[in-house]
Amino acid sequence: MLANKKIPLIWQIGIGFVLGIAAGVIFGDKVQYVDPIGQVFLALLKMLIVPLVFSSLVVGAASIGDPRDLGRIGIKTLVLYLATTAVAIVIGLVLGNFLQPGVGLALSEGAAAFKAPEAPSIKKVILDLFPSNPIKAAADGVMLQIIIFALFLGVSAVLAGEKGKPLISFFDSMAEAMYKLTGIVMKTAPYGVFALIAVTVAQYGISVLAPFAKVILAVYAGCIIHALVVYSGLITVFVKKSPFWFFKGVQAPALTAFVTRSSAAALPVSMEAAQKNLGISEKVSSFVLPLGATINMDGTALYQGVCALFVAQAYGLPLTMGAQLNIVLTATLASIGTAGVPGAGLIMLTLVLTAVGLPLEGAALVAGIDAVLDMARTCINVVGDSCVAAVVASTEGEKL
Repeated sequence: MLANKKIPLIWQIGIGFVLGIAAGVIFGDKVQYVDPIGQVFLALLKMLIVPLVFSSLVVGAASIGDPRDLGRIGIKTLVLYLATTAVAIVIGLVLGNFLQPGVGLALSEGAAAFKAPEAPSIKKVILDLFPSNPIKAAADGVMLQIIIFALFLGVSAVLAGEKGKPLISFFDSMAEAMYKLTGIVMKTAPYGVFALIAVTVAQYGISVLAPFAKVILAVYAGCIIHALVVYSGLITVFVKKSPFWFFKGVQAPALTAFVTRSSAAALPVSMEAAQKNLGISEKVSSFVLPLGATINMDGTALYQGVCALFVAQAYGLPLTMGAQLNIVLTATLASIGTAGVPGAGLIMLTLVLTAVGLPLEGAALVAGIDAVLDMARTCINVVGDSCVAAVVASTEGEKL
């Protein structure tokens, strides 16, 4: 059924998603036999990331031409990412204050053992932007370093004049081939999504949701509100298009992010959707989307606000308005400061808890439902990337 060419791919993925939930509930642990299918799908998506991002970024930087134009687009992108992240945290805090998910747990400090990972210093974050060995950065998948090197190479190819054109042509050809390969990989998406969601449901079960229903409700409601208010507003005001047009165009990357829980894994799908469905140029999408997959964390930031209040309420520790403003500032800066670091969401949460004097043990409280929360926050992260790309493209004079 899923192989029927008459059924649009997004519907095939949706069918796989629903069947995966049913399989996870019905078959339980036995569904582990399909886990390799999901893992192969993830591996195929990750296989695309480095060559696709690098080749498209080189071409994108070269097509912009003037480094001043590249700087202008970069500033717009960073401002939009930071602004939407700050709004997301505020939404999370408002919902946390309204729903009060931690009230009634009455925990005492030290009730849960948790070792906080060490957050990187600002100096280390800045130094880690620049690759001393770009080949090693590509092999290790250090996205920010790959982005920086690709931008430098693309601009340098333009400055090299006629001698730089063969290099640009090579990467242009490579990028086109990677787009085709992305299309081939996406044909396996219904089966990969089925396997991934089936294993997730079987592993965590429905019962894990009950004790933390308010936390889950707050995060999911916050993500929906952020999408409907912030993204719809940006699309309506700057792009002059209907939000329905936008959300229809990003269905595939949103669902891919929800299931894989990885912004990087959804990146190839996002780039294809941005160019084919939204009409965003390659030069904008190839710069804005890879950067967003690395540093834009709207959903994760919203989750920080909800979880910080949940921890405070669970331990009976009041948070003043000043402390909550501190959460907004810390989490907004941390969304860039933890870029490219494994376990960025966890590091962000421990930074926020530390900033407002809450026990780090509280981070362990949400560990059991982290996968469920991660689906929503990653989905919003990826949708936010496409929204910012559309706004930047529109402000650059592109007709979407």
